[in-house]
Amino acid sequence: MKNTLGDLNNYLFAQMERLDDESLSDEDLKKELERSKAITGIASQIVANANLVLKAKIAYDENIDTEKDKPKMLEG
Repeated sequence: MKNTLGDLNNYLFAQMERLDDESLSDEDLKKELERSKAITGIASQIVANANLVLKAKIAYDENIDTEKDKPKMLEG
């Protein structure tokens, strides 16, 4: 699976468009709102993880020690 933050952004905008669908019944809108809450929770965790990886990369790059291996998460 090769999802990117760009993919996440597109997915969030697609969900927003579904919420803006004026033809949704009240019941369907409730379902979309519940789905949106779940998506928002997951998206927040993905963004927090990406932020942590970025901070780790910056810290690693600022303190390069050629003797040490780069953390696996920062490889490739």
